[in-house]
Order: sequence, then structure tokens, then C-alpha cells
Amino acid sequence: MNATIIVLVFSLTYLGIAMGHVPGLKLNRAGIALLGAIAMMIFGGVSTSGTVSYINWPTIFLLFGFFVISAQLRLSGFYDKVAGAIAGRLGHPARFLLLLMAATGGLSAVLNHDIVCFVFAPIVGAALLRKALNPVPFLVALAIASNIGAAATLIGNPQNMMISQVAHLDFGRYLVWSSVPVVFAMGAAFAIIRWMSRKRLLTVPSGQSEPAQQTYPFNQVHTIKGIVILVAAIGLFFTSLPKEVIALAAAAIHLASPKFRTEDLLGLVDWPILVLFMGLFVVAGAFQSTGCGEQAVHWLAQGGFNLNAPSNLALTTAAMSNLIGNSAAVMLLLKVVNLGRPGVAYALALANSFGGSLIVIGSVSNIIVVQQAREMGIKISFWDFARLGIPVTLAALAGLMGWLAWAH
Repeated sequence: MNATIIVLVFSLTYLGIAMGHVPGLKLNRAGIALLGAIAMMIFGGVSTSGTVSYINWPTIFLLFGFFVISAQLRLSGFYDKVAGAIAGRLGHPARFLLLLMAATGGLSAVLNHDIVCFVFAPIVGAALLRKALNPVPFLVALAIASNIGAAATLIGNPQNMMISQVAHLDFGRYLVWSSVPVVFAMGAAFAIIRWMSRKRLLTVPSGQSEPAQQTYPFNQVHTIKGIVILVAAIGLFFTSLPKEVIALAAAAIHLASPKFRTEDLLGLVDWPILVLFMGLFVVAGAFQSTGCGEQAVHWLAQGGFNLNAPSNLALTTAAMSNLIGNSAAVMLLLKVVNLGRPGVAYALALANSFGGSLIVIGSVSNIIVVQQAREMGIKISFWDFARLGIPVTLAALAGLMGWLAWAH
């Protein structure tokens, strides 16, 4: 393998991911990562067997399993039912904000937080417009609560699933450890958003429209089935059984469904995320084989910045998540930091989620909410998001840093 070419392909791939596109082409981040992996094989001399070995297949299987679990609950109308129930409680804006953030954060901890935002945003947005309430602070709160809630468990988002598999983290221990910074971050987020939006709740609706979103009728039997299987799967995560096998077994039960067609279930699987992760595994794995990552960490340590210190790693992760996206940031950092201490992996898992609330491009869930709002005629500008996201993120990271200092 040619180390110079590998480093060049790696750099170009991450530059493209940071930009989010390639000028003149219709590529998104998943496509850029896939092209990077292909380039590693063609120009970097990475063999087919080497390419396959770089991919962490337990992570891919775990992701796929939870995508199917989430798809079954969506087809059963569970998400729409919960979103509708929340939207019906608009009598007191502050209480509604608290309920919205609590429900979003709770669901995001155990299900695909991107789908939670995708389903909740148009239903909640339409209800707010009908009540003549300004939907912007509530929808920003929805995205922020999703990011924070996803940090609570090792299955809250794809990045945490990957960290869990690579670092071999214990599900229960992480849940206990993360509960304090997550509860603090959620409480701070609610207080900050409520205080900063106290004079911006009323609005004169103009230009809005009802969202043309696919909704699903509520099916009580299959909703109960989906919840029972989800609870059983999470319960088994506290055992020594492989997490990916548990998730695949749960997915298999749903695929053998008398109600939902296979193509409908698989149609709701987030295939671009799976492609993104596989591509990044190959690109980052090939880069790691050159030894340049370890050299960079050693160089930073000589300069007085130890990337393996949990606090330094947390700040670096939050910053990189907003430059290149949290998936790409975590993938790179996993290859260069020492995960021998659980605190390092914990810092990585929490910081990538907390950091995602800083600005719109920090997290896919943020982008989903903004796009869904735009389709309804609701404009959430970069500043609208940042004016709430920045103080919330700073408060959440401050809480995390304090917890890291106390716990370690």
C-alpha cells in the first residue's frame, strides 16, 4: 500500500464530508465516503479482503437491526400516535415545551432519533401554527432534545452504537454513568430555551402549509408487539449476549411479519447511513494502517494537548462534529485515541451528541427538523438555531466536563 496516496485519499474524503458536497456533482456525504473507500482499493492498494476486514460488521448489524425495529414501530403508527398526543397539549406553552423535550429525548435514547425528528417536526409544527404560537423555538428544542437524549444510551444514535462495539462497553454501566450529564444537559436546555424564548412565543402565521408527510394509521396490536420486542432487546443488552445478535434476532421477528411487507420495512431502513459507516470504516482503517494518526496524537501530546485525556477528547469531539459531522468525527477519533479506559469512550459518546446541538449542520436530526419546517413555510435560519443551540451546547459540555473531572 502507498501511504502517501492513502493519506491523500483520506484527506480528500474528509474534506468532501466537511463540505457536504462536491462542486458539480450530486454526491452527498454517504456517496463521498463510498467513493473514498473505492479510491482506497483502486489507488491505495487496499485489497478486497483488507477492505472487508476494516469494516466493523457488528456495528453494521446492530444498526441494521435497530433500523428494522424502528421501521416496524413507524409502520404501526406508534410515532404518529405519540406526536399527535404531544401536539394536543398546547394549553400551556412552557409545559408543552417540557413534555415535547422529555418525550423526544426519551424516545431518542432507545430508537432512531432521526426518525423521531422526521415524524414529530411536521405534526408538532402544524399544531403550533394552528394555536398561533411561534414554532421556531419549539422545533429547535425538538432537535436539541433529540441530540441530548440520544447520548443517554449506547443505542441512541449510530455513533454511540459504533463506540459501544469498538470499545466493548457495558450497556448498563454506560447508562448509569451517562445519566447525570444527560439529565443536567436536558434540564439546562429546557431552562435556557424557555428563558431565551419567553418573548418570542406568539406569532402571526403566514405562508405556512400542512405538511405532505406519509403518516400511518395506529395499529395497537403491532405497536404493542414492537414495544415488547424493543423492551426485550434492551433488557438482553444487560447480559453478555452480543448486542448485534440481539438486534438481528429482533429484526428477524419483525421481518417475519403477517402484517407488514418486507419491502415496506426495508424501505424505511436508513441505507445511506449504513453506506456512510462502511465507507468511513474503510477510509479510516486504511489511514490508521499508515501510522499517521498515532503520530499526530503523539505530536499533540508533545505540544501539551493529550487527546487521550477525556476532557480534551470531549472538546475535540464537539468541535469536529460541527466541522465534518459527528459520524465522521467519531470514526476518525476511534482510530487514533486509546479506548482502554472507559472514561475516554464515554467522553466520546456524550460529546459527539452534545456537540451536535451547536449549529444546524452539527447533526442530521437538526437538518431534518429545519427541512421539515421549511416545507411548511416555517423558516429556521442559521442564527435562529445557533442563538439557542450555542448556549445549550456550552452548558451541556460544561456539565460533562465537570462530571468527567469529578468521576476521574
